[in-house]
Amino acid sequence: MELTATPTSRTPARDADGMAVASFILGLIGLLALNIVLGPTAIALAAVSLWRGTQRRGRALLGLGLGVADLAVLVVAMQLDHTVSWSF
Repeated sequence: MELTATPTSRTPARDADGMAVASFILGLIGLLALNIVLGPTAIALAAVSLWRGTQRRGRALLGLGLGVADLAVLVVAMQLDHTVSWSF
């Protein structure tokens, strides 16, 4: 008797749902820390998940909005501190 591993069946919709949730979480965390990295990552994940037809469209749109807000916070903080980085 031969034992073989069965491949997992990951559907594109399931992957897109995961990306939508990840974009929301990364966008939320990006408001407080590492927004120069997490903002664009949240935007990219949200765009890809929307393009793939996620069932969690609201989460993807929230992730997109939070990613844009991350970059807006970064720009405002940079203008106030006159530096590329910012701190509290």
